Amino acid sequence: MNGQGRPAGAPARDVVVVGLGSMGYGMATSLLRAGHRVHGVDVSADRVANFRAEGGVDAIDSPDTLVIVVLNAAQTEAVLWGEDGWAGRLAAGAVVIGCSTVAPVFARDMAARCDAAGLHYLDAPISGGAQRAADGTLSVMASGTPAAFDASEPILDAIAETVFRLGDEAGAGSAMKAINQMLAGTHIAAMAEAITFGMTQGVDPARTVEVISQCAGTSWMFENRAPHVVDGDYAARSSINIWPKDLGIVLDIARDARFAAPLTAAALQQFLAAAGSGLGDQDDAAVAKVYARNAGLRLRGDS
Repeated sequence: MNGQGRPAGAPARDVVVVGLGSMGYGMATSLLRAGHRVHGVDVSADRVANFRAEGGVDAIDSPDTLVIVVLNAAQTEAVLWGEDGWAGRLAAGAVVIGCSTVAPVFARDMAARCDAAGLHYLDAPISGGAQRAADGTLSVMASGTPAAFDASEPILDAIAETVFRLGDEAGAGSAMKAINQMLAGTHIAAMAEAITFGMTQGVDPARTVEVISQCAGTSWMFENRAPHVVDGDYAARSSINIWPKDLGIVLDIARDARFAAPLTAAALQQFLAAAGSGLGDQDDAAVAKVYARNAGLRLRGDS
C-alpha cells in the first residue's frame, strides 16, 4: 500500500464514505483522485456540497464499498444497522471498512453481524492526521478475514501509505488503535505540561521547541503540536473534543482488562478540563491553555 491510488486496469469501485470530517473528507478526495466513484455522506450539508463540487457523485445504487469515518461506536452502529442503515443497501458481498476508534469487542460484533448479512468487514482504524488523509498517505491498523482484505485492497491503496495487517479477526486493529491513542493523548498532554512548565522557569516556548526537538525528550506529538502553541494557532487539525472520547474508550478497554492506566487517566482529565472551559472545538494543542491558566501564565493567542 503506498497511497498512489488504483493500479492501471483495475476497475473503479462504487464507494460511499460516511463522515466527511477532517479525516473522512481527505480520504474521500483521495479515493476520487484514484478514479473511484465516491458518494459522500455527512450531517453537514455544506461538507456534502463541497465534496460534490470536487467530483463526488450524488448517489450510488448498491455500492460495493462502505467506508465509515464517524465519531464512535454508536454512530458506526447507526450507520450500518439504524433506520435505513447502509447494511441493507450495499451490494451482495460488499465490504465495510470501519475506520472509527472503537473497542475491539465492538469491532468483532460488527464483523459477525456483517458476515451474517453476507458482507465483509475490515476493522481498519486510521492514524496520520488531516493532511495525510488528504494526501492519501495514512497509516491503517487493520484486521479481518483474507476476503475482507482482498475486497478492501483498492480502497487501502488510495488512502494509505502503510497498512499493518494485524490478524485474520476483527478487533486486533482496534486494539492497536487504542494503544496508539493512549500514547498520542498522553504525549499531547505531556507536551502542554512541559512547554508551560518551561515558561515558569523563564524559558520561551519557541526556545523549548527548538531545543527539545533535538533532545531525548522529544516525540512526534511534541514536534507536531508544540509549534501550534508557539504560534498561538489553535485552528483545529485534531480537536480537543476527540480526546475525551478516545481516551475514554481506552480507559473502558483497560477497565475491562483490569489494567490500571494512571497516565492515561491524568491526560483525560486535562482534556476534559479543556473541553469544559469551552476549548473543545480548538486544536488539541490548546490543552496547554489549561496548564497556563492554572499557573497564571498567558500564551500567545489566548484571549
